[in-house]
Amino acid sequence: MPALKPTDFTAKITWLGRVADRESSLMAEPLEEMELSFAGLAGEAHGGLTRPSCSRVVAQHPRGTEIRNSRQISILSAEELAGIAAEMGVEQLDPAWLGASVVVEGIPDFTHLPPASRLQGPDGVTLVIDMENRPCNLPARVVEQHLPGSGRGFKAAAKGRRGVTAWVERPGVLRPGDVLRLHIPDQPAWAHIEAARNG
Repeated sequence: MPALKPTDFTAKITWLGRVADRESSLMAEPLEEMELSFAGLAGEAHGGLTRPSCSRVVAQHPRGTEIRNSRQISILSAEELAGIAAEMGVEQLDPAWLGASVVVEGIPDFTHLPPASRLQGPDGVTLVIDMENRPCNLPARVVEQHLPGSGRGFKAAAKGRRGVTAWVERPGVLRPGDVLRLHIPDQPAWAHIEAARNG
């Protein structure tokens, strides 16, 4: 029996981007297409087969330890992006300000998709969702540069709506307008998840 179940949920790509130099700015440059290898996107600051561990996994690995890169791609939902902007009281948020790689529309509650879900494109390109990309202050600084006085509200407004990180399982090309099909793990949620979180 397959471990992954294709679903009828699909997401249309509305925007693509690349962060070339994360040290200077999280700001992404828009792209017309995204050619992905097993290492992610060439020239992307978050790309590579491995990466140094960061604060998100410090409970598992000392900071700076070389680990498998499951953060090659940052995927945001257009609907959730609009929700963040509304809560911040601004007209809209440019995904480039948030360092986005891919923006999609069409899947509800996108940020909370099950880890290990797949998004598969027309040519077979497949992205594996690692987990929720929790908000931090880095995008807030870029937002503040473009909308003075608004950046400080980003982190709270983005809670539960910041999208997901993903890595490339099967290389291929993504383009705006492409439709990605959602595949989910065919297993129930672990019965002891709450006990483990609260332990």
